[in-house]
Amino acid sequence: MKKLIAGAILLGASSMAFAQPGCGVGAMIWKGQSGIAPHVLAATTNATFGNQTFGMTTGTLGCQTNESVQSMAMYMDSNIDKVARDMSRGDGENLETLAVLLGVEEADRGDFRQVLQNNFATIFPTSDTTSGEAVDAIVALLEQNESLSKYVAA
Repeated sequence: MKKLIAGAILLGASSMAFAQPGCGVGAMIWKGQSGIAPHVLAATTNATFGNQTFGMTTGTLGCQTNESVQSMAMYMDSNIDKVARDMSRGDGENLETLAVLLGVEEADRGDFRQVLQNNFATIFPTSDTTSGEAVDAIVALLEQNESLSKYVAA
C-alpha cells in the first residue's frame, strides 16, 4: 500500500500544493503562517500529539463541527488505506462511502471523485499521512470548490 501511495505522490508532485493543516494543536500554534516550514511543523505537531481526529470528532482544537465531517473523520480512522487506494483510482466503494457520509448528492459525486483523485498528492503528501491530516486536506479542498463547499460547511 505504501508503494501505491508513494507512486501516486511522485506522479502528482510537480503540481502538488500543500494544504494548510486545518485544525489541531499544530494548526493553532502556526495559524496564519504560510509556506512549507510552518505546514511541516504544524503537521508534525499534530502527528506527535495525535489530536486531529479527536478534534474532528469532538469539534474542538479549531476543527470542523459539521456532523457529516465528523462521520467522515471516524470512517477514515479505520479505513485510511482503503480510502487512499480508491481515491488514487478515482472510484471505489470507500470513496463512495465518503460521499455518502458527507451527504454528497448523486449529481455532484462525479465532481467529488474527480477533485479527490486530482488532489491525491495534496491529501496524502506522504505515506505516513494520518487520517486527521487527510480529512483536513479533504475539507480544505472541498471548501475551495464552489459546487462542493456546501457539503463541508459548519
